Amino acid sequence: MAKLTALQIEKIADEMETKSAQEILKWALDTFGSRIGLASSFGAEDVVVIDMMVKINKDKTKVFTLDTGRLNQETYDVMDAIRSKYGIKLDVYFPEQKEVEDMVRTRGMNLMYDSVENRKLCCEIRKVHPLNRALSSLDGWITGLRRQQASTRATTKKVELDASHGGIVKVNPLADWTEDMVWDYIHKNNVPYNKLHDAGFPSIGCEPCTRAIKPGEDPRAGRWWWEDAAQKECGLHFDPTKGKLTAKNAH
Repeated sequence: MAKLTALQIEKIADEMETKSAQEILKWALDTFGSRIGLASSFGAEDVVVIDMMVKINKDKTKVFTLDTGRLNQETYDVMDAIRSKYGIKLDVYFPEQKEVEDMVRTRGMNLMYDSVENRKLCCEIRKVHPLNRALSSLDGWITGLRRQQASTRATTKKVELDASHGGIVKVNPLADWTEDMVWDYIHKNNVPYNKLHDAGFPSIGCEPCTRAIKPGEDPRAGRWWWEDAAQKECGLHFDPTKGKLTAKNAH
C-alpha cells in the first residue's frame, strides 16, 4: 500500500483517540499487516500489547527487540517465556560490532557514568542505530508508551506521524492507560512479565542504567538516576524536526 500522508495520519489520529487499545491494534494490523511491528523491551506495557496482538491476529503479529548487550538476565527470561507461550518469532537487532568496539576502546566499558554525552552516545550506538535498521523496512511501528510514564510523554497520541523515521506511522495503543490498568490486564490474562517489576523496577532498560525505585519516587527515577529527570530519554523517541524531546517520543 502507499504510505499514508501526514494529513491522512492526522485525520486517523483524531478518530483513534476515542478507540480502545484493541481497536487501534486491529486497525494497525489490518492496515499494515507485516509492514508494522511492535518495538518491545518486554516491559509490562509491551507484554500487554503482545498478548492483544496475538489474540487479534497471530499471523500478523510482528515483534522486534533491541539487544544492547547490557540487558538483565530477567529480560532474556521473559523473552523466552513470551516465545514459548505465544509461539511467535522475535526479531532481535544487535548493535554494530565495530561501533561498540570503538566506543568501548576509546571511552571505557562504563562510559555512561562519566557524562551525559557519553551516555547518549552509548544509547545511540546500542539502541538508536539498531532501531533505525529495524524501522527501515517498515511503514509503521507500535510502542507501549503511556502518558503517565513521564513528563516527556504527557501528550502522546494513540496514532501519530513519526517524522524522525521517514514519516512512518507510530501507534501507541496504551497511551491513555494507567499503571493499574496494565497490571490488571497482565494478571487477568496470565501474561508473562519481567520479574524485576516485582523487585521495584517499574521501568527496565540496560542493567548498568536501571535501578529499583523507592516508594513515592517517579516511575522513571530508576533510569539514568544520576541525570536531570526532565531529559531522561534514550533517544529512541527523539524527533529532530522538533529540536527537543517531546511527549510523543520516549522509551
